[in-house]
Amino acid sequence: MSGRKKSEASPLPSRGTSPPPEDLLRGVLAGDRTLLSRAITLVESSRGEDRLLAEALLTRLLPRSGGSIRVGITGAPGAGKSTFIDRLGSHLTAKGQRVAVLAVDPSSETTGGSILGDKTRMERLSLDDRAFIRPTPTRGERGGVAARTRETILLCEAAGHDVVLVETVGVGQSETVVQGMTDVLVVLLLPGSGDELQGMKKGVLELAQVIVIHKADGPQEPLARLLAQQTSSALRLFSASEDSPRAPVLLCSSTEGRGLAEVWDAIAAEHARLDAKGMLEQKRRGQRKRWLRSHVEEGLIERLRQRRGIDALFAAVEKDVEEGRLPASAGARQILDALEPGG
Repeated sequence: MSGRKKSEASPLPSRGTSPPPEDLLRGVLAGDRTLLSRAITLVESSRGEDRLLAEALLTRLLPRSGGSIRVGITGAPGAGKSTFIDRLGSHLTAKGQRVAVLAVDPSSETTGGSILGDKTRMERLSLDDRAFIRPTPTRGERGGVAARTRETILLCEAAGHDVVLVETVGVGQSETVVQGMTDVLVVLLLPGSGDELQGMKKGVLELAQVIVIHKADGPQEPLARLLAQQTSSALRLFSASEDSPRAPVLLCSSTEGRGLAEVWDAIAAEHARLDAKGMLEQKRRGQRKRWLRSHVEEGLIERLRQRRGIDALFAAVEKDVEEGRLPASAGARQILDALEPGG
């Protein structure tokens, strides 16, 4: 599926900052990693003037986006997601692919910054000229995905990356959220933890398009093979169809470099299947609609917070709800009514 179209020529607004907006645009299109990083920083900014400039930049770059294979990678902490991405990304760059990795870190509650430093754990890929790694803190965003990950994917595609790998922190609703912005969802499972299938939600198995039993080496290899059999058996409990086949279950060892080619072949095959059936574009259209709605919801909350006197009202209603004097639905209605004219 090609996303390489000619961009519109309307000029970008200027902030009088360095680099100039037009240089930023040209730098992204040229695949300049420094200017791509600057563009992502701009998109992540919460300042009003930065948001306007980011929107103009994204509008110009949008026709040049969409040409990558977008892959979500999730799994419980300790499943080895960063090591897996390091080796898988290196496998792809060795084949001539340009790879972007959006490594989403949990945020420090004190500073708001990343606390895991995933880039430092991707030793091979971080030194690869054909790879771009962007660690981004979640800043409390639900689902273990950074707030502007969707926009960052578009920037990376416009910069010429063939594959975009999105790593989540692997908590809460991460599987659902990352599926809402990628084409193929890969779930990593770890053998030997004692309650792999018992702790696995049915929804995770249903959402996964490729399942990887990771760290299938050394003493854990027999456990990995057993987990693969158990997972395959569990998948048979779910209905499958031509439009929604069961996910392949694959063994992989990143430390030994085994199984990586098979994993990528499975990802590429699923992407090709979706594209051939017209389901890929349908999926992305649905994702764009949900993306719009999430921005509208975010904007409504922002505007609500900016309304004069809303903080006092919010605090009073929150206290009434917290202490059981008011049902949450009635409290929410009182706050939302403040958005009405004269409210």
